[in-house]
Amino acid sequence: MASTSKITSASFWQKYQLYFLLIAAIIIRQIPIVSIPLNWLESYFHEISHGIAALVTGGEIMRIQLFANGAGLCTTRGGLSFLISFFGYAGATFWGWLLFKLANSHQRTAQVVSGLMIILLLASLAFWARDLLTIIILSSLAVMFVFTIKMRRLYTLQLLLKFFGLSILLNSLFSPMYLFDGRDLGDGAALASMTMVPELVWVLLWCILAIVALYSLIKMNKKSYS
Repeated sequence: MASTSKITSASFWQKYQLYFLLIAAIIIRQIPIVSIPLNWLESYFHEISHGIAALVTGGEIMRIQLFANGAGLCTTRGGLSFLISFFGYAGATFWGWLLFKLANSHQRTAQVVSGLMIILLLASLAFWARDLLTIIILSSLAVMFVFTIKMRRLYTLQLLLKFFGLSILLNSLFSPMYLFDGRDLGDGAALASMTMVPELVWVLLWCILAIVALYSLIKMNKKSYS
């Protein structure tokens, strides 16, 4: 009976794990000090997505800046301005979705993902960090992933990476709403000036992308444990 009860508890946890992690991410997002590293993480993926879009379209990254409040800035030269502006929020959504999906696929895969995150952060630190605060933040994020990769229990690592992925997705869902500050600054305003499509449309599109990504993870989770 005890063995059956343990199996039932384990299967219940696996079936609803995504929802528990999502609730935890929502709660932690409301706690100012605890949420800071997660805000830095989302901001980094937002800015590196701008940078990657620049590199892919023939431009270059001049510098990446991250700020203590979770804001960031990626300065680029050349490339396609439309794609560079669009892929900040869209790219962060993709990173969050990919991080969860890869971590969810296999425990060893989660370990490889942590290693790749460390390499990406160190590359950003070496090539594009120019100010002390950005260096400190990128170093902190790299150390955070070093600690995850050193975890003896791969299941815990897998769980943590899935939590990171959901946190990034949540930030990608809510962050675009901060563009409605009346200052006409940011990616939405830049796209509006380039395309004559109102900023509201771009914000809604980014939010929809994040919702679709989250829905696909929920659907995948249901399929895995149905």
